[in-house]
Amino acid sequence: MKPWIELGTAHIPNDGGVLTLRQRDQEFSISLSGPRGELMNSRRFHSEQQLSVLGCAHLTNRKNARVLVGGMGMGYTLAAALDALPSDAEVIVADLIPEVVEWNRGPLGTCAGRPLDDSRAVVHIGDVGELLVKGDGNYDAILLDVDNGPEGLTHSDNNWLYSVEGTSSIYNSLAPTGVLAVWSAGPDTMYVGRLKKAGFQVEVKTVRERPGKGARHTIFLAKKHSTRAR
Repeated sequence: MKPWIELGTAHIPNDGGVLTLRQRDQEFSISLSGPRGELMNSRRFHSEQQLSVLGCAHLTNRKNARVLVGGMGMGYTLAAALDALPSDAEVIVADLIPEVVEWNRGPLGTCAGRPLDDSRAVVHIGDVGELLVKGDGNYDAILLDVDNGPEGLTHSDNNWLYSVEGTSSIYNSLAPTGVLAVWSAGPDTMYVGRLKKAGFQVEVKTVRERPGKGARHTIFLAKKHSTRAR
């Protein structure tokens, strides 16, 4: 078996650790320094795709749909969102770490089919919370895969997104009938409670990291209902 080749490193702000991108043949891996180890692998991405499939299912025929993706990762969530949306849609992908975006513009981009080359994709370098704090109702879907789930294990600053305040801001950031989809390594009943308290109707989906096999991950699917016209 060929050895892993290190392609790059990136420091997470506020002493969040160091990300390392490695490649072995056509396989890519992103790992975090410390006990967490590997975060993402290009052989296991089905659940990241399902985040978009589920979160954008209501937008197949929506004109000028606007979607926010929190977390660039290996590009699979962004690519699946673009595949699910019409040609006039806009997808903003936010990532705190500029190196991760550059990796996706470079060799890592081949994994998901180079979604950043799609003219509908817009990059925001910074915390996705910066785009949600205003709560201006501009998004038809918000797809979050910025951590291991609602506990913010990788980066403590992510905790705001899953807090009562953050969940309320996300609700207000969605257009009427908008959908929030959140990727998680596992279930979290307390987070479901916060989503419902904010006004969402919640479904919890279990998806596999590979089609029909591999680890089971959780997608929180939270729907905003309103009789207001767009």
